[in-house]
Amino acid sequence: MALIESNTARIVAPLSAYGAQPALAGPGMTALVAWVDQIAALTRPDRIHWIDGSPDENDALLRQMVEDGTLIRLDEHKRPNSYLARSDEGDVARLESRTFICSEREEDAGPTNNWADPSEMRATLHGLFEGSMRGRTMYVVPFSMGKIGGPISQLGVQITDSPYAVASIEVMTRVGVEVTKRIAGGEAWVRTVHSVGAPLEPGAEDVAWPSNPEKYIVHFPDSLEVYSFGSGYGGNAILAKKCYALRIASVLGRDNGWMAEHMLLIRLIDPQGRAYHVAAAFPSACGKTNLAMLRPTIPGWTVETLGDDITWIRPGEDGRLYAINPEGGFFGVAPGTGAATNVTAVETLWGNVLFTNVALTDDGDVWWEGLTDEAPDHLIDWRGEDWAPDAGRPAAHPNSRFTVAAVQAPSIAEDWEEAVPLDVILFGGRRATNVPLVVEALDWEHGVFLGSTISSERTAAAEGRVGELRRDPFAMMPFCGYNMGDYFAHWLEMGRIVAEPPRVFQVNWFRRGADGRFLWPGFGDNARVLDWIIRRLQGEAQAVETPIGHVPAVGSLDLEGADVSQNDLDELFAIDVDAWLEEVGLIDEFYDLFGDRMPAELRGQLSALRSRLIRARLDPSRPQTAKD
Repeated sequence: MALIESNTARIVAPLSAYGAQPALAGPGMTALVAWVDQIAALTRPDRIHWIDGSPDENDALLRQMVEDGTLIRLDEHKRPNSYLARSDEGDVARLESRTFICSEREEDAGPTNNWADPSEMRATLHGLFEGSMRGRTMYVVPFSMGKIGGPISQLGVQITDSPYAVASIEVMTRVGVEVTKRIAGGEAWVRTVHSVGAPLEPGAEDVAWPSNPEKYIVHFPDSLEVYSFGSGYGGNAILAKKCYALRIASVLGRDNGWMAEHMLLIRLIDPQGRAYHVAAAFPSACGKTNLAMLRPTIPGWTVETLGDDITWIRPGEDGRLYAINPEGGFFGVAPGTGAATNVTAVETLWGNVLFTNVALTDDGDVWWEGLTDEAPDHLIDWRGEDWAPDAGRPAAHPNSRFTVAAVQAPSIAEDWEEAVPLDVILFGGRRATNVPLVVEALDWEHGVFLGSTISSERTAAAEGRVGELRRDPFAMMPFCGYNMGDYFAHWLEMGRIVAEPPRVFQVNWFRRGADGRFLWPGFGDNARVLDWIIRRLQGEAQAVETPIGHVPAVGSLDLEGADVSQNDLDELFAIDVDAWLEEVGLIDEFYDLFGDRMPAELRGQLSALRSRLIRARLDPSRPQTAKD
């Protein structure tokens, strides 16, 4: 159902020789054109441009944005074919408070989503979108999530009045006439509509970054639609990303027997050349990109990147779960990305990059905090103002971004677009206490329990009370398009319908000692944990059972060459039974949010954990973990 029901004659006045409506026939094309007509009648653009995905069209689009002041072209020798955009200061991040799930029934959205009545929201959006593209070009962007024609791929179309969004979508998805042909032939597709909400009156001068103070990011899961208004930034404008690939796709997965997850995807190759595939769900600031592009410190191990953010998972005919990265690029946070933390990411950004809200160097390159140890003496910051190291403010916005094709990563696998069988699923959070470095789930159901309890401890007063837990089950709290109680049940069901589900582990790179230090070196040394995990699959690594799951037996982690003392190792695997019993109470409170939608199996897992902890407290002979 569209925001309007009336039809009108289409306006077609391409900016160049490119962009005419594809000359295709078929019932799918009829429906697509009718929808474009409806949105044009509502938004009243001056022209419509059908994106064909050609290089010439992309070049023309980028040149036009440079002429309009939206993009700054970087030095061609230092950063070939790369550009810098500076957003409006009020349009710099994803907006959870303005993100809505408009299911027909409020209980289907669940307690962790912002729900709004769909009829009332459609009326609101109608008023906002009416005339919102006046004076602008309306772009019609057909795209595929996953390679075009792939067995796990899905199609979509975004309508937008932002050329910046178009350029970003062309990196993050597969765009072009081939997608339109498949839609014309009758393949299913998802409707997404975006406007910056800044119509231009005749003769009015435009701004470099048009936006609107009033912002909405709205999902209609029952009709598989997304509408975004007011923001031109990131996932608010690149609707194929979180909006489609997670919130809408999670609903598609629930209804069709697959999963859309906020996970990286990598291939681990051991010293004998055996390959294993790992998907990992980490909340923000938990080392996700670093793991996706890991350079192991253990000789003989290799990591190949398949995806850095989103993974779609389907059952295969052989009884295993298969996964793809549905995206075509990386939309990464720039600050903190440097040679010391993620040299692979830095090497990926050699050229063909769209940067947003980073700083500009005097010689036409980019810089952000963490890129190098020392800042340049002078920069133009993300606001366009002069900056020096003593400025007292960051040069790059903390949420500044880079958008780059995945194929540029030196770690990218040759077959990165193909589905791979999953061997391991990892869950992780930023926990200073309680959670050991690595825990192996007892079975699939226990693994789902671990995923449902993922949380991070706030580490700075500016973020809230230090030590307070922020729940982010499966790293999907902001991205699940339906009731998370039902989402937990879907995870349980997916493990039952395959004969050989992946093994599940929980990791925590961020445990701190009593003195506040990080106990684990992290980064490349995280491969030592992956080594133990893979050797567990091979039946070669030893583990001991604890009340919370299996942990490495003494001496089973390969620590040769690692700077980890025995005291730090003891703390990394120490299990404080009383603290864990307190945590059980917090998990119980969290589960209560979902009422009768909470699966009984997970409540049973929580009860079993409580019983194991009580027995461990009463039995002084309980086995020690990594301690001598």
